[in-house]
Amino acid sequence: MAMDSAPDNLPPPPSATDRIGTDSVTRLLLRFSIPAIVGMLVNALYNIVDRMFIGYGIGAQGIAGVTISFPLMMAMVSFSILVGVGANTLFSIRMGEGRREEAERILGNAFGLLLFIPLAASLAGLACLDPLLRLMGAGDELLPYARDYARIVLYGIALSTTGHGLSHFIRSDGHPYVSMASMIIGAGANTLLDPLFIFVFHWGMKGAAWATVISQGLSFAWCFVYFLRPGAGTRLRRRHLRLEFRHLVWPMLAIGFAPFAMNLANSLLNVILNRGLRQYGGDAAIAVMGILSAYMSIIFMPIFGLGQGAQPLMGYNYGARKYGRVRHLFWTSAGAATVLMALGWGVSQLFPVPILRLFVAADSELIPLGVRALRIFTLAFPIIGFPIMGGQFFQAIGKPVPATLIALCRQILLFIPFLLVFPRFWGLPGIYAAAPASDILTFLVALPLVANQLRALRRMEQEREGAA
Repeated sequence: MAMDSAPDNLPPPPSATDRIGTDSVTRLLLRFSIPAIVGMLVNALYNIVDRMFIGYGIGAQGIAGVTISFPLMMAMVSFSILVGVGANTLFSIRMGEGRREEAERILGNAFGLLLFIPLAASLAGLACLDPLLRLMGAGDELLPYARDYARIVLYGIALSTTGHGLSHFIRSDGHPYVSMASMIIGAGANTLLDPLFIFVFHWGMKGAAWATVISQGLSFAWCFVYFLRPGAGTRLRRRHLRLEFRHLVWPMLAIGFAPFAMNLANSLLNVILNRGLRQYGGDAAIAVMGILSAYMSIIFMPIFGLGQGAQPLMGYNYGARKYGRVRHLFWTSAGAATVLMALGWGVSQLFPVPILRLFVAADSELIPLGVRALRIFTLAFPIIGFPIMGGQFFQAIGKPVPATLIALCRQILLFIPFLLVFPRFWGLPGIYAAAPASDILTFLVALPLVANQLRALRRMEQEREGAA
């Protein structure tokens, strides 16, 4: 028997992006954040796997060399964040408004900037690499290790940053699991290539760097192909690569300035941190901080993944004028971030030795130094999830000024002065104490800013209901 055809007057099924404005907030947040969290955790394996294999295959000097070069890598990534976060915010808002053609123009403009700005920055970095590494705290002993690693990673930084930026667009396009797959591909390749290049080919620091470059190139290829598919809902089109400075480029750069400033400030912070560690604790203290940075990425990456999942949801619903859903999304994500950071604090305080043993041998001189550093550095973790999500909230609704203030508070306005002052009184422990002190004050700054904006959203929601 032949089946009756569907009536012509039935509405089409909602698309993946349409459901962002209608599905349950909790279900949406889980659907978008869990893949982002998994992807970010997998992405954190870049740092962890590098340091684990370098620690056992090369030693503490290798870990210190990577730590020295890390601020330079962060500075290069900052330029892609400047473009990617702002463009993604505008992309989400335009999709919420139903303006898909303009969303594709934003994607095309962002792709060109994501590729060429980090490329230009990396070429400048390669031209004066040794002076930069010395500025970041590398002495004669650590310079060869840092140089071998940084030079090769800089070769591939443009592909890395572009792939990372495109993965956010894939998530905002309604396909968070495809975005997650790009990170899994890269981290999986890095995990396989690191031991091959370090222990089998005996390439040392260069092997760790090449493993990172190749694996990040694979992630870029995955994301790039996604937007070229004929059946893709949102496509990367050649005609949209022409930059529209007034209508697209300047607005996306304005919104992206807050996370750009935060990341660039974090790079400066790490330079000051490395120089202070070298002055008060020597190369061993730098190596310990490299271990702590790798470990803490496991704690922070779920928070960043949660923010990446929540941001397009808040941006879409803000563009669709569904302000109650925006508030609900913020409180749910902020609560989850607080719980995750509290768990990270508990693990750090209770199990510091097993954590350090992942990177160095049991008899290493770094163990006692690392235990003290880890316990002090993580003291205020339970309260820092709120300001992190507060910054994501302001980015999502296109308000760069409060997002910038929250971002700069911890890195520049508070952390850097504390790093410069505290060691003068307490030595090396003072460097570690700068982190919880700045975390507490950043929380106190973010609290009234977020509260005022949430009240404003409530008023806008009431006015809309009254006009309906």
